[in-house]
Amino acid sequence: MLAKTGDPSRLARVAADAREAERRLRARTPPSPLVHSRALSRVYGCEVYLKCEHLLPTGSFKFRGAFNKLSRLPPESRARGVIAASTGNHGLAVATAGREMRIPVTVHAPRLASRAKLDAMVDQGAEVILHAGEPLVAEQAARAAATHEGRPYVSPYNDLEVIAGQGSLGVELAHQAARLDAVVVSVGGGGLLAGVGAALKDMRPETRLVGAWPVNAPSLLRAIEHGRAVSVEESPTLSDATAGGVEPGAMTIDLASDLAPLCVEVEEARIAAAMRRLAEHEHWMVEGAAGLALAGLEACADQFAGGSVAVVLCGRNITLERFLDAMNAPH
Repeated sequence: MLAKTGDPSRLARVAADAREAERRLRARTPPSPLVHSRALSRVYGCEVYLKCEHLLPTGSFKFRGAFNKLSRLPPESRARGVIAASTGNHGLAVATAGREMRIPVTVHAPRLASRAKLDAMVDQGAEVILHAGEPLVAEQAARAAATHEGRPYVSPYNDLEVIAGQGSLGVELAHQAARLDAVVVSVGGGGLLAGVGAALKDMRPETRLVGAWPVNAPSLLRAIEHGRAVSVEESPTLSDATAGGVEPGAMTIDLASDLAPLCVEVEEARIAAAMRRLAEHEHWMVEGAAGLALAGLEACADQFAGGSVAVVLCGRNITLERFLDAMNAPH
């Protein structure tokens, strides 16, 4: 159990902003479906509901935060354009929202990011600048460039308006589910965890928040445990969308500590197995981060036996080759 830092007002502010973000998002897209899975309910011994973020525009929940951030920019900031940092889904979301709003977008990305995701950003009109090293290197370069050029920086997680946008998912869940004992989310920088957790704490305080990390990429989890960003040596993971370090002083560290989620770490084989289950039972081809959330439920399903659990399928942006590799991985 993580210790709380004792500032409920900050979570209340995020929750209020998430409700406003949800109202703003409705002008652009309907809520993502919440689908009951009879097959997965039998597998895990609880009523499993899948929050289908992979069906949102750009194929991931990241559209929420990007749309909320960009839609709140004043005209002079829109004219200058924005700078973002991303391993893929956030950059694609910012590029897509920027194209729709006629806002120029530059994305800084790690050189080893998915080529398909990088190409998709370019297809949406973004300028992409690549960096050697881990994702945090691209984040730091993007923030420095935004400061130097006087343009807004759109962080993938360390931004209250982005976090509030992700929190709109929690607002939707509170309206969609009659009973909600737990919600499981995959965790990278923590924007989704913080936003959804704040909304649920406000609207469904009885609901348990579960955060799932790959064993190979637990940077935010270690930061929460230490109370600050720390250096973590990460390994490649199927859940590449949640990989990478956390900015020093990132607000998601304290927000996550305030929320005190149930934290689980998941081995790569479990992530691949969860992706296979979703393909077999629901006929959905999702990325590793979505498999991570279902594998996170598996890690703690006994605690919610007979209950009602929502699993956030956060994205679908995976190449066929990588997906087939996961399907054929030893198990």
